[in-house]
Parts: sequence; C-alpha cells; structure tokens
Amino acid sequence: MAEGAKLIEGADLAVPFQELLKKIIGMIEKAHKSRFRLQIFRLALKDSTSLVEDIKYLNDKLDQPREEIEKLIQEKKAGNVLIGKSRRIHFWKFLVKCVKCLSFNSRVENNEMVREVKDVKETLKEVREILKTMSKDNSDHVITRSPPQNTEIVIGMEEPWLRLKMEVLKGGASTLELTGLPGSGKTTLARKLCSDDQIKGKFRNHILFVTFSKTPNFKVIVESLFQSYGKVPEFHSDEEAAKGLGLLSSKISGSPILLVLDDVWPSSEALIQNFKFQIPDYKILVTSRVTFPTIKSQIHLKPLRHQDALTLFRHVALAKDNGSDIPSENLVEEVVRSCKGLPLAIKVIARSLCQQPQETWQKTVKVWSQGHSILDSNSNLLNFLQGSLSVLEGEPIIMECFKDLGLFPEDQRIPATALIDMWAELYKLDDDGKEAMNIINKLVSLNLANLIVTRKVESDIFSNYSNHFIMQHDLLRELAIYQSNQDPFEQRRRLMVDINENNCQWRLEEQQPGIAARMLSKFFKWYVKQKQQPAIARTLSISTDEVFTSDWGNTQLSEIEALILNVRTKHYSLLKSIEKMRNLKVLICTNYGFHPARLENFELLDSLSSLKRIRMEKIFLPSLGELKNLQKLSLYMCDTSEAFGNCKIPISNALPILVELNVDYCRDMVELPSGLSDIKTLRKLSISNCHKFTKLPQEIGRLENLELLRLNSCTDFATIPESIGWLSRLRFLDISNCISLRDLPESIGNLKNMEKLYMTGCSRCELPDSIINLEHLKSVTCDEETAASWEVFKPMLINLNIEVPHVEVNLNWLLGD
Repeated sequence: MAEGAKLIEGADLAVPFQELLKKIIGMIEKAHKSRFRLQIFRLALKDSTSLVEDIKYLNDKLDQPREEIEKLIQEKKAGNVLIGKSRRIHFWKFLVKCVKCLSFNSRVENNEMVREVKDVKETLKEVREILKTMSKDNSDHVITRSPPQNTEIVIGMEEPWLRLKMEVLKGGASTLELTGLPGSGKTTLARKLCSDDQIKGKFRNHILFVTFSKTPNFKVIVESLFQSYGKVPEFHSDEEAAKGLGLLSSKISGSPILLVLDDVWPSSEALIQNFKFQIPDYKILVTSRVTFPTIKSQIHLKPLRHQDALTLFRHVALAKDNGSDIPSENLVEEVVRSCKGLPLAIKVIARSLCQQPQETWQKTVKVWSQGHSILDSNSNLLNFLQGSLSVLEGEPIIMECFKDLGLFPEDQRIPATALIDMWAELYKLDDDGKEAMNIINKLVSLNLANLIVTRKVESDIFSNYSNHFIMQHDLLRELAIYQSNQDPFEQRRRLMVDINENNCQWRLEEQQPGIAARMLSKFFKWYVKQKQQPAIARTLSISTDEVFTSDWGNTQLSEIEALILNVRTKHYSLLKSIEKMRNLKVLICTNYGFHPARLENFELLDSLSSLKRIRMEKIFLPSLGELKNLQKLSLYMCDTSEAFGNCKIPISNALPILVELNVDYCRDMVELPSGLSDIKTLRKLSISNCHKFTKLPQEIGRLENLELLRLNSCTDFATIPESIGWLSRLRFLDISNCISLRDLPESIGNLKNMEKLYMTGCSRCELPDSIINLEHLKSVTCDEETAASWEVFKPMLINLNIEVPHVEVNLNWLLGD
C-alpha cells in the first residue's frame, strides 16, 4: 500500500493495514500458481463482500493505484462462483476432495495447506477489525461537514486549547496555524475544537474539516465541499475548482464559517491561499508540523510537562486495570520519562503496556535503562516518526544535517557555530554560515529542531552566530541516531560512542548491553577483528567521562573528517589513535562539566595535515604546537593563559595560515600575543564578551588582509592603536558595548573600505573629524546618544544610514529551556 495510509489519524493503524493488504495481495499471487491454493483462498472470501467493498472504498479515498485492489475484487467474484457450485455438496465433502487431490504430497505439505487456510482467514479478520476502527475514527477521509466527534480529554494542553478557542470565537475573518512536533496533538486539538458546544453554537452547520494528503487533489477537495451542500459540479481543472469554491463561499457567506485544513504539508502552503476569501467571520485553522511564515497567528504545541504526561499515561494505560496487577509508581515514572512528553509516544507506549503483567513493565524499563532507544521497542512509534521525515524527501543535504544533530549529547544546546564548521567541510557550504543557518531555519520550520538566540546583537548581520544554539526533542534525536545506523557498518557516514563509568554504548552496529569501561580496549580489538572491511564513516562522535581509555587498538579511522568530543571531566586526553585520522578536517571538543577541562596530548594534532578547523568550549587550552594548516580557531569559555601567554613558539609559527580567530567568553583573556600581527592570512578577528581584555597589539595594522574586527562587549577595552588605519581591507568594525573606550583614533579616517561600523553602548566615545573621509561607509549602528554625534557628519557622508536597534536578551538558556 502506498503512503496514503499514513494520512489516517492515529498512524498506528495505517502501518498494519498497509502490511496486511500487501499480505493479501501476496496470497493472491501465490494462489494463482496452485489451483488448490486458489480454491482455498476463494473459499475464505465467503461472506466477505462488505470487507472487500470497505477496502475498495478506503483505497479510492486514499487515491491509490487500483491494480492491487482489483485483484482482490476479481478473486471475490471467482469465489462467489466457486461457492455457488459448492452449495450442492457438503463442506466436509469438499475438504475430502481437496485431501484426495493432495494425496501425492507429503504430510508436511498438507499441514502447510491447513496453516494457509487459517492464515488467510485470520488475515482477513485482522483487516476487518482495522477497517472497523478506521471507519469509526475516520468516517470521511477527505472532508466531513460534521467532523468526527472527539471526546478525548486534552490533558496538558489546556493553555493552547483556550487560546485556540478564543481566537476562533472572536469576530472577524482570520487564518490561524496550530503547529508542533509530529505527534504533539495537533489533530486531536483541532477535532476537539470542532466538537466543542460553543464552537458548534457559533458556526452551526458550517464547520468543515479537510484532511490534506501529501499530494492533495484540489478538485476532489472542492467537489467534497460541494457535496456537503448539495449538487456536485464536475471540474476539469484546478482553476475551475477555485472559481467554483469562490461561488460556494459567497453562497454560504451569511453565516460564520470554520474551515479546518488538517495536516498540511510544506508543498501545499500555496494551496492554502485558494481557500481564503473576503467573507466576514470566516475562520481558517491550519494544522501542520511545519511553521508557515505566511500565517501570522500561530499556536505552537510544546511537549507535555512531566505531571501532565503522567496523567495522560495513567488515563490510557491504567484506566482498564482491575487493580490486581497495577505496576508500581516508580515503574510508571520511568516509562513516562522515556516518552519525553510527546503525547503520541505516551499513548502508543501506554496502549502497549496496558493490562500487561509487572514483569513486562520491568523488562521494558530495564531495556531502556541499558541505553536502548524507546524506538527500538515500538515499531508503531518508530514508523510514525520516520514518516515525519518524508518532508525532507528530495533534500538529501538537509536530511544529512538532521542526522548530524544526533552526534551531540541529549538535552544539551548545540552551538550553531559548531554545525557551521562541520557542515562547511562535510557538505561544502559557505564559510560565512549563511547556508548552514538556512538549513537550521528549515529544520526549525519543520519542527525538527528548536533555535534559541541567547542574545540578538547588532553585528548578527554579518554572520555572527555565536549566540545561536539548536536544541532537539529527545525522541527526534533518537530518530536521527536510528536513521544514521540503518546502513551496514561499512557504509555508515557517522559513528557514535557513548561511554561513562557504568555504561558503554558502541553505536556502530547494535547497542551493546552495559559493560565496564575498563573492558573497552579489549572489546575494540575484538570488534575490529570481526570486520573485514574498514568503516568509511566521515564523522565520529565520542561522549565520555574521566574513566575513558584512549587505547582503541587497530580501529580503522582513516576516513574520519569530523571528530566531535563531548566530555565531562577535569582532565581529558586526546586519544592516541587521532594520529591515524589523516583526513580529519574539523575537531569540536566541548566540555559539559562546570569547570574547564585540562586537555592533554594536544601535540598529537600537529601531525594532521588536513586539520582546518578547531572549536573548543570550556577547555584549559595548553601551549600551542605547530598547526600548520589550521585556518579557523574558535575558543568559547576557555582558559587561554597558557596557550596565548606562555606560548613556546611564536603564534605566527604555530598558526601560520590562520584565517579566522574567534575568542568568546574567555574570562582570563587580557591581551593577544604580539606575534598575531605577523599572521598575514588573518581575515577575521573576533574577541567578544572577554571583560578583562584591554588592548590590541600595537602592530595590529600589519594584518594587511583583515576584513572584520569584532571587539563586542569587552568592557575593559580602552584603546584602539593608531596602526588600525593601516588596515586597508577592513570592511566591518564592531566595538559595541566597549564602555571603557573614550575615543576613536584619528587614523580611523584612513579606512577607505569601511562599510559598516557597530558602536552601540559607546556613548562616551568621541568621534574624530577624520571620519568624514569614510566615503564608503554605508551603515552605523549605535545608541541614540551616539546617533546624535553622527548626525553632524551625515551631510558629508551622503550614503550613510544611521540605525538605532533594539537589543533583545534571552536568559532562558541558563535554565536549559
């Protein structure tokens, strides 16, 4: 069965129906090869007329190819003929005749035939049950004038429910979108709305519920709308259907109208416009897993809070218990936590455990506690979440980027800058990060990730994404990992290792049960011997604590291009086998502990000729070696005193072709080493939120290729060297929130190529007269007081635009939200 079955609300019915129909078609194909099997199958179809008609009806509604169902219909007709003939003999005589026909076969084959008879009947019985449930829950797949009644309680969604109801009840015409994670309860809430007494009291007979498919047929939808009101005209094109819909809307415009467009896919966004008309009190509610920017009024459904999740789980799993074998509260708590607040997951898992003995609950929790994903144990939930990725079909790079999100630890913020570095090398995206941010925004709009901007600053306009972080729902992260592990080991693009004191998960082929970390070395050596071919993975992610051993034996790592180290320790030693990563281009090392981790074996990186990018977070950076091919170094909340203050060799020798240096939130950063000015290749230099940073090297002007200089929020920074005037290629200068800066040097007027200057929070900074020479200056972003000073020079700088922005600060990330 094609993907249309996935449109059915509940998702856990669509997959079994699809499989059962395939099974029936397989039986037909097999039966045609044996006359006896064909008779058995035809006999089993006795009294199944309604069943076949129901299947045909559903198949037509889902707009699927008719060839398969026609086979079933033909078999039913042939079965009627056979049954008509067999009425003249007793059924037992027919069976005796069948046995005689098979007398030359072995007893084993006869038993197989008996099993086939039983299998056919049981399969058809299952189909009948599923169709019965589908008919009950989905009386009309395309549109219903009286939408299916929904008496399900909206546990944990009271706030969005009230807001949704208020928006629909208030006067005027409007379009509203209900969006959220796949399985977050969008359709449940929409149907609950249509069943509400107040809503029905206002809209009466003009509540219309349209369920979109992945490829909706606009003509069919409009014809169904007409069917709700009488005679159905025939439309030959979408244009005719659109005109007809306009006439219908004007006909019923005397009363309030509520139109629900349920489960709208990204490809159908433009189709929504066809349903908009200038009618008083006309409400359109769109539900979609995608956030449509064209719809201004939106309600986003978030995962349930833990207490609400517990209430919903008990309502589904324990409502039918007779009290004889109710699981312990601790077991219920553990199961609910694994569902991560997703309503669909809660309901699916609750149904699977309902009325099961305590041993089943205990076994389930034990499996999950050993590192196995909830998706491994429930195919219905897995199939539904996998279906949510169909929106990425035809966009392989975005799909790969979605899978990459699984490389980072659970419940942790993923820095956008880390993804930018990795994707620039793996997928050849631009260095500025614009293409990467477009992909991130796409994933966010599809509700496959969340974007958190901790502080929106003025200089974001030239690709400063240091305040941008991505977070992902835990089940979507598990889905990303699951998708990454579908290929055979030798063909996987990503390898993931998760190690701590009590548990080791080596996610290369299957998640292994917990073993002592001290056995890891022996395990790796044994594992490598079992594999005849080396892995060709390009990305390796290692999450570990201080008990991790770095002895990996002869593990094949030569193809790794990106290495992600997620650590929680005071001391961390780079694994010795890193020397084998000859193709390594990106190293991302993030410490999730409270204090900076001291990094050892840093000198091993000197031998990696392909290494271009290093990003360190909360690391005590040791003295730099000779990273002869490193082009970008990013340090976030690091201790740099040893690396920059006690560098054993000149920094120009350690980083001879460095193009970009980013230092952010490094509280011990006081000044840059003087040798930095000798790195002629440097184009971007960013020092942000380093409050003790006081000065630039006096020879900063020797950086002849420098295009961007950012000194954002360095509160102790007081002086800009006169040599800055030598930076003939400097285009962007950011000195925002450098509150100790008293003036700009006179030489600032020599920056002929300066295009943008950011100096918000610099109201005490005096402007020299030489700024009238900045003939290419297009934009100055500053506070109101500084803007007044710039207004004096604006008549001489005819291309200048002065902007006073509003700075937004979001501290929710401190709480992990």
